[in-house]
Amino acid sequence: MQMSENHLKKDIGFTVALSLVVGTVIGSGVFMKPGIILAQTGNSTDALWAWLIAGIITLAGGLTIAEIGAQIPKTGGLNVYLEETYGKVWGYLCGWMQTIIYGPAIIGTLGLYLGSLITNLFAIQEEWSIWMGIGFVLFLAGVNMFGTKYGGFVQTLSTVIKLIPIALIIIFGLWKGQSQIFDMGSGLTEEISMGAAVLAALFAYDGWILVGSVAGEMKNPTKLLPKAIIVGLTLVTVIYLLVNLALLHVLPAEQIVALGENAAGTAASVLFGDMGGKLISIGIIISIFGCLNGKIMAFPRIPFAMAERRQLPGSRYLMKVHPKFKTPIFAIVLQIVLAIILMLLSDPNRLSDIAVFSTFLFYILAFLAVFILRKRHSGTPRPYSVPLYPIIPLVAIIGSLFVIISSLMNEPMGSLMVVGITLAGWPLYQFMNRKSMVN
Repeated sequence: MQMSENHLKKDIGFTVALSLVVGTVIGSGVFMKPGIILAQTGNSTDALWAWLIAGIITLAGGLTIAEIGAQIPKTGGLNVYLEETYGKVWGYLCGWMQTIIYGPAIIGTLGLYLGSLITNLFAIQEEWSIWMGIGFVLFLAGVNMFGTKYGGFVQTLSTVIKLIPIALIIIFGLWKGQSQIFDMGSGLTEEISMGAAVLAALFAYDGWILVGSVAGEMKNPTKLLPKAIIVGLTLVTVIYLLVNLALLHVLPAEQIVALGENAAGTAASVLFGDMGGKLISIGIIISIFGCLNGKIMAFPRIPFAMAERRQLPGSRYLMKVHPKFKTPIFAIVLQIVLAIILMLLSDPNRLSDIAVFSTFLFYILAFLAVFILRKRHSGTPRPYSVPLYPIIPLVAIIGSLFVIISSLMNEPMGSLMVVGITLAGWPLYQFMNRKSMVN
């Protein structure tokens, strides 16, 4: 394969970049977390505060990463930012974690959610849900192998479609709802924790940083990347708050807790009848479908970027792109195989917890990088600067510390396992580095 064929095609504009941020964030969390967050706060007002606090932490992180991404507009995202700032070891460990744990776990989580919702909607036997989930993962992997523009088209279309049922719930819920919104009890008084509620909400916001993984395929990354992150995360925060306000206006807080992930569908049935409930269920499926597509579109770019540096076993294959479609087909295959293995071994809730903890371990380093890069490049003009510096980066750092501490307290064994697997990448880095020096 000639070098000219190994360059990724710059097909991504602002619309696809924005839809990638919105599409990868708005997936399952906005529909499946309201009841959990209400139960953990015990009060509707506190639940809304949890959503807002999580949004502020996420937006602070997005504003901070936008400055770093504008200065380092390369394919690979988070691990490339850390490598450029701290050196190859930290960049490698981050890329290793994303390749082995984070990416496959998120893809597997969404695939399992998708399969479960479809079997419930069409009254299919439950044992088929995992195979339907795997089928959708394989289908979207095939779509993205045919080219970024096809994956981008699916991403843009699904993002637009998913916003339709969300808009209907917001508009008609706030208009026709009659329940009191604020200061309504959840009916539960045990294990009340604002910290756990914010942590649950942060899962619903996760995924925004993946837009940086395709920066090398953007037409003008120094301008498009920060713009897509800022606009996308602001839009997501507003949508999440409005959805929760609408649900609370239609259904009592206690009922939302009892219904769990079915609360949105029940609210739609109240507003539009039984058919409305089914339409919203279809909308939720499309939402997760689009979110899954965004993950499959972005995650393989991480092992692809590492393979270009000869940092993974089989790099000569993982770094190749298809001569016609200009996509990293072997990197896509790697992520899909790992995701399917996790889908067969675990459940979506556990996978999602593992994924969020693993990535926040490195978010802290990325947020600290803005201070280091400013000092390192003092006097050099920046394409974009984070506003209210240093307050915004400090908010992002404190938020990340909160996630890590909460995860260690709530799920110590799983969190320590993630740390162990991540650190296991260090001897592999040493081996690959020696191998590269010998060759």
